[in-house]
Amino acid sequence: MRDRLTRLMGEVQHHLFNELIPFWLTHGTDEEYGGFLTYLDAKGNPTGESIKTLVCQTRMIYTASSAHRAGLGDGKFLEIARQGVEFLINHFWDDEHTGWHWTCERDGTPIDRSKLTYGQSFAIYALSEYTMASGDPRGLEMAVETYKSLTNLAAEKHGGFYEFMEFDWKPKMPGVYGGDRKSFDVHMHLMEAFTNLYEATGEQVYKDDAEYMIRLLFDHMVNPEFGTGMAQFSLDWKPLRAIIFKNVWGSDRDVKEDEGRPLNNTSFGHNVEFCWLLKHSIDILNLDLETYKPRMKKMYGHCCAYGIDWERGGVYCEGPNDGPARERNKEFWQQAEALVGMLDAFLVYGDTRYLEAYENVHAFVMEHVINHEVGEWYPLFDENNNRLWDYMGHAWKINYHTVRAAIQSERRLAQLIARAG
Repeated sequence: MRDRLTRLMGEVQHHLFNELIPFWLTHGTDEEYGGFLTYLDAKGNPTGESIKTLVCQTRMIYTASSAHRAGLGDGKFLEIARQGVEFLINHFWDDEHTGWHWTCERDGTPIDRSKLTYGQSFAIYALSEYTMASGDPRGLEMAVETYKSLTNLAAEKHGGFYEFMEFDWKPKMPGVYGGDRKSFDVHMHLMEAFTNLYEATGEQVYKDDAEYMIRLLFDHMVNPEFGTGMAQFSLDWKPLRAIIFKNVWGSDRDVKEDEGRPLNNTSFGHNVEFCWLLKHSIDILNLDLETYKPRMKKMYGHCCAYGIDWERGGVYCEGPNDGPARERNKEFWQQAEALVGMLDAFLVYGDTRYLEAYENVHAFVMEHVINHEVGEWYPLFDENNNRLWDYMGHAWKINYHTVRAAIQSERRLAQLIARAG
């Protein structure tokens, strides 16, 4: 077992230290205007598209900050994060209405002033991480201001939050504009954001809200029969067929049916991501793991049964709660979250099936997903492992999933090796 784990650790470390970190120390930063250029071609070069999205700007800040906290980059990542924070505060913050704009031009001129809860959550997540990395109080001050705006202006009477709002925080129109919907994904990331804010401050109010998010997710967003995540809901928590919204996401595939994805549907990537993020929240909030172990086990078991391609490797995108995967493409981010999640599952439960699932995805990523000549990951493959897209960065794909997965996987493999003796 120790030799097996050591080999896996070596491959993760080689990728992290010799491919991912060198790539992101030299790519992405906008040297002219500040912030980050996130549209990168297959060789990692800027494509000329220069729109800056709140999600990618904050995710780049988070990644650089977390890499610095992990002891990577010899201080360079902290400088990368700092200039990103300065650009974000100077250009994305809405001084009149508070909150963060959704997109800006390269020079910081606002384009879409909408207030999307998804983006606000990543601002809290990234800025609290930045302060923990740097000690710079500006990050935490703005994270707290974001929290105040979100909780005061976006809270919805049935619990949770509106997710799509205009510049002045009024809910957008219904349907494809999102004003009448809530989602598992957004509220999962709010759990993550509030947990990080609590870790950075130690203040009880953020601990309480992180716990509230956990209760909300299990009370309303996890299928009571199968224990898997459900994607979208009405404001009063009726499950709805998941649709693609007008300003999210720039690279999502269209839903083939006008009514949206089938109601009997779940995301393997979101389920395992939720599980390991929940375990992290449990640790930071000092909650009782035993309370949640049976629930997490259902999600991990579902992914192992239906989400893993045991023949060709990797994780499929989506499928029903009670049968084989329906959308059998393989996205980069689902692979990243499965790496961390399956190692977490093996640490928690000790079942070698989870280690086998990790090894399966690990091999697929190493052989197919990583662009080893460049250092980052390709975004999408079909079920036969044929590459469908080849860019390194986009409006939503940047280093958040990939670098985080490598750092977190290395950390968990080190724990497992120590256990093996």
